[in-house]
Amino acid sequence: MADELNLTYITLDGHVEVEKYRYLYFVVMFTVYILIICSNSTIVYLIWSHQNLHEPMYIFIAALLVNSVMFSTATYPKLLIDFLSEKQIISYSACLFQFHIFYSLGGSEFLLLAAMAYDRYVSICKPLQYATIMRKTTVSIFLVLAWILPAFQLAVPTALSAKEKRCTSILHGIFCNNTVYKLQCVISEARFIRDLIVLLNVALLPALFILFTYTRILVISYRSSREVRRKAAQTCLPHLIVLINLSCLCVYDVIIIELESDFPKIVRLIMTLQIILYHPLFNPIIYGLKMKEISKHLKRLVCPAKMNL
Repeated sequence: MADELNLTYITLDGHVEVEKYRYLYFVVMFTVYILIICSNSTIVYLIWSHQNLHEPMYIFIAALLVNSVMFSTATYPKLLIDFLSEKQIISYSACLFQFHIFYSLGGSEFLLLAAMAYDRYVSICKPLQYATIMRKTTVSIFLVLAWILPAFQLAVPTALSAKEKRCTSILHGIFCNNTVYKLQCVISEARFIRDLIVLLNVALLPALFILFTYTRILVISYRSSREVRRKAAQTCLPHLIVLINLSCLCVYDVIIIELESDFPKIVRLIMTLQIILYHPLFNPIIYGLKMKEISKHLKRLVCPAKMNL
C-alpha cells in the first residue's frame, strides 16, 4: 500500500534549498509571472482595440502572446505553491496533465509561427491575391488547428505514460516536462518512434515549413524593389527571431534531460528555469519594439503626452 502511495504522488526533486530561500523564490517568480501576464496582455489589448491592427498578421501575433500566457500558467502557479509548501509533490495524473499542456502549447507556438510565415509569404509574394486567400475564415481555421492538432497528438504519449509501469516516484525537476520519462522502468522502441513522430509533426515540420517559406520570401524580395525588401525585413525579422529563440529552447529542453546527471543540482535548476522565464517575456518585447504599428500604439499608451505634442 505504501509503495502504491509513493508512486501515486511524485516528489519534485529539482528545487535547491527551498526551505532557506522559499520567500525569495516566491517573490522573484511571482514578479516574473505578473510581468509575463502584463506585457503579453498589453500587446494583445493594443491589437484588439485598434482597428488598423485587425489584420491576419497581428491576429496571429495576439494568438501567439495569448499562447505564451497559457504556457506560463501551466507551470507558474504550481511553482509558486511549491515554494511555499513543506513538500514539493504532485499527483502523477496532475503531472501528466502538466506535461500534456506544456508540450501542446509548445507545439501550438510552432504552428502559429508557421501560419505567420504563410501569411507573410502571401502578403509579399502574392499581394494581389492576399485579400482572397487570407480571409477571416482562413485565419480562424489556422488558429483552431494550431491549438487542436498538438493537443490531440500529445494525447497519445500522455495516455501511454499513464499506463506505463513506474520504478521511482522522484522526478529530478521542478515541473513535469520530459523528465516524466525518467520515472518509467522501460521505454519501448515503439514508444520512442511514436514520440518521434509527434515531435516531427508538431515542431520539426512546422519549423522546416517556416524556413522554406522565408527562404522563398528572401529570394523574391531580393529580385524586387527596395520597398518590397524593406517590408519583408520589417515584418519577417521578428518572426524569425522568435522562431530561432523557440527552437533553441526546444533543443535546450532535450539536452538538459539527457545530460541531467552531468550537472550540479543548482545548474540544472537554472537551466530549467530558462525554458519558462526567457521565452514568454521575449515575445512581447520583440513584437512591441520591432513591429512598427504595434510600437507606435505602445508609445502612445506609455507616453500619451509626448505623442500629442
